[in-house]
Amino acid sequence: MPQVPVAELKDYIGKELGHSEWFTVDQLRVDQFADCTGDHQFIHIDPEKAAKTPFGGTIAHGFLSLSLLPMLMDELMIRPEGTKMGVNYGLDSLRFIQPVRVGSRVRVAATLLDAYEKNPGQWLLKSRAVMEIEGVEKPAYIAETLALCFV
Repeated sequence: MPQVPVAELKDYIGKELGHSEWFTVDQLRVDQFADCTGDHQFIHIDPEKAAKTPFGGTIAHGFLSLSLLPMLMDELMIRPEGTKMGVNYGLDSLRFIQPVRVGSRVRVAATLLDAYEKNPGQWLLKSRAVMEIEGVEKPAYIAETLALCFV
């Protein structure tokens, strides 16, 4: 994750920061997420039954797709120079648009929307994250994420 001088953060606002590497969402990960969250709806864990739905097979939980965001954005997001740690500060908006079918490859495109010093030594970064699904026109989701960086 690149660190930039605080004075240069404004230069990145509105600019796409790039795309992550592709990542395959497999059934094992979906099953483990179901166990972790207690969400065992058949559309996620029963390939035979899910094949009879409009999805044509099992799909990842929306929140599983969202939970991949820190990993996929880590290589893209800039941070203020001297950042000691960053924490997830939440989301301003989130729309799940297209389900992620098990076996699909996904990646994230990130754009910095805003960066400002919320409190002394605390920088709030707002980004747009679009999860793309390989070979699918519509994205899985579009999220406006917030990260609080401590310098």
